[in-house]
This record gives sequence, C-alpha cells and structure tokens, in this order.
Amino acid sequence: MYAIIKTGGKQLKVEAGQTIYVEKLDAKEGDKVTFDKVVFVGGDKTVIG
Repeated sequence: MYAIIKTGGKQLKVEAGQTIYVEKLDAKEGDKVTFDKVVFVGGDKTVIG
C-alpha cells in the first residue's frame, strides 16, 4: 500500500516505514511526524481525497 501526501508545497509517493526527506518541516532529524494532507491512497482499494 502507498499514499500520495502533500508537504512543503510538493506531492510525494510514500509507503509505511519509508524514510523521506522534505523541506519546510518544523521537526528535527529522526522525529516521527504525521502528515494530514493525504491526496491518494493506493493498494487493494483506491481512495482519493
């Protein structure tokens, strides 16, 4: 399963447990963060919005 998220003015395709590098995020390296702007979720059942 994967998701498309919006962060720092960009859209990224991400998967659970993946490490990503983003700009303009108020967090320190190694912090766990939650992204609330999910545009698309793909897998067995696709969800948009």
